[in-house]
Amino acid sequence: MNFIELRKLIKEESKNDGNSFENSGDLIQNKIFNLNRDTLRKLVIEIGTIPEDIKHDSSEEKLYSKTTDILLAKTLHELGINATVNKERANCADVVGRSSIYGYSLVGDAKAFRLSRTAKNQKDFKVKSMIDWKGEHNYAVLVCPYYQYPKSNSQIYGQALDGNVCLLSWEHLSFLLGLNIKESKSLNLSLIWNISERLAETVTIKDKNKNTNFHEKGNHIICTDLSVDYNRLISCFNNYRKAIVERGEKEIKFWEAHIQKVKTYTKEHAIEELISALKLKRENQCNKEFY
Repeated sequence: MNFIELRKLIKEESKNDGNSFENSGDLIQNKIFNLNRDTLRKLVIEIGTIPEDIKHDSSEEKLYSKTTDILLAKTLHELGINATVNKERANCADVVGRSSIYGYSLVGDAKAFRLSRTAKNQKDFKVKSMIDWKGEHNYAVLVCPYYQYPKSNSQIYGQALDGNVCLLSWEHLSFLLGLNIKESKSLNLSLIWNISERLAETVTIKDKNKNTNFHEKGNHIICTDLSVDYNRLISCFNNYRKAIVERGEKEIKFWEAHIQKVKTYTKEHAIEELISALKLKRENQCNKEFY
């Protein structure tokens, strides 16, 4: 299964009235959990970018988000961590995992963003929520696209250090899969999940919000833990950046085509589309029911 085929499956299931959201999620999970490591690695690289043709707040977008959770859980399985997708969506982490060798447990949260959405704030990353969701678990791991993390200093970095939340990316996970990394008696992956606590020992209060703590120091630590040349990680990340640029060009073409389509609308059609986009009919209906 490649990303195009996964997209098609998500779209079909989102329109399948005969299947509940939960059943659709189970179907997608069964397919993903049967994938081999190489196929999984390729999907992991793509999943962090939400396609622009998926409508906001649609059933398809919700199912796409669910799929990110499933891919995270499957990736943890490949890394030797027993992980499950949490079906309780309210006020809890998406994924829970446990090490069968070392006995620690972790919570994970998967994020995906649209390339067109450049303005993000700390609430989008839910680092503070991760601290709460960790509860009695040992570690909390946030996974989102590497190049969607704040490029300048941000409170999320300080929050992660204060609450011991591991800030990883889909690109990191793909790198680990490509190295055939798997937890064993000679490799305890808690070294990575615990990276914030380790960084906090050397970072001053003044510097705790710097992005370089994770994106430079953290990457060096990960490579040292895995006995991997740091330049190898940087080389992979450069390739990931090129893939994102290519993906961005495709998404731009989608919007260019959509703009041309909109230009053909009649005035009446354009007004209907605007009313629908602003959800004014639904708001009006809610007001009528209220009164």
